Amino acid sequence: MEVDILREAANRRVNKMSIKMYKPTTNARRNMSVTDYSGLSKVAPERSLLEPLKNKSGRNSYGRITVRHRGCGNRRKYRVIDFKRDNFDVKGTVKTIEYDPNRSAHIALVEFEDGDKRYILAPDGLKIGYAIMAGPNADIKPGNALPLENIPTGTFIHNVELNPGRGGQLARAAGNAAQLMAKEGAYALLRLPSGELRNVPVKCMATIGQVGNTDHENVKIGKAGRKRHMGWRPTVRGSVMNPNDHPHGGGEGKSPIGRPGPCTPWGKPALGYKTRAKKKQSDKLIVRRRNGK
Repeated sequence: MEVDILREAANRRVNKMSIKMYKPTTNARRNMSVTDYSGLSKVAPERSLLEPLKNKSGRNSYGRITVRHRGCGNRRKYRVIDFKRDNFDVKGTVKTIEYDPNRSAHIALVEFEDGDKRYILAPDGLKIGYAIMAGPNADIKPGNALPLENIPTGTFIHNVELNPGRGGQLARAAGNAAQLMAKEGAYALLRLPSGELRNVPVKCMATIGQVGNTDHENVKIGKAGRKRHMGWRPTVRGSVMNPNDHPHGGGEGKSPIGRPGPCTPWGKPALGYKTRAKKKQSDKLIVRRRNGK
């Protein structure tokens, strides 16, 4: 009886989770807000699902910076997430809903009847004690995973695969959801969070519902130091650099670009320049791009 009362109280806190505002005690606090984590489980992460995560500071195996503006930040451990949802027809129970420092969405620890424990992305409305399942015979309710061919048209889904068995790749960030628009032959038509209409094989798995932590987009960082804690280093504008450091640099005062258009530090166009490899493009499956073309 006491366990049920505690579980119900935790579920009520999850439903009321929102943005927490600070009093303007300092200039940074005036514009700072955080997600109210009172609804999350106050437990340590499952040790069997933790892996070390090395901070490479944007450097490759040769030690050269390939991703700028990365480095420092708090130490993290990676939570192994089950994106494939390949344990079909095995019922599981949600034990905890936890914070994950590696993503914007919250995660849920699920313990299955066979003793297996897995982390999944916590959809909006999922509560501690709920039963979930994956497979073609699963019910249409948040947290259950099914092939697209078994999901009714119009359903909102997340963690969608692009290729069967590869694991979910689409609609995984906090508050995101794709909508199943139609099914025809071997493909299903999806409307992605960006507005793009795209065909995906009907054999691909998807999870019912919208990704939780929907208030994430309303959080204000507030100060530069908080961004440093996340592992982001300062970004300097090219126009304030010297000519030998950036094509936009040099000049007296606030100078114009001085060339046909904005560019990267290496002289490549910064706006509208296509960088996708031709061999990897899947434009044939895109019905309407996110820019409306």
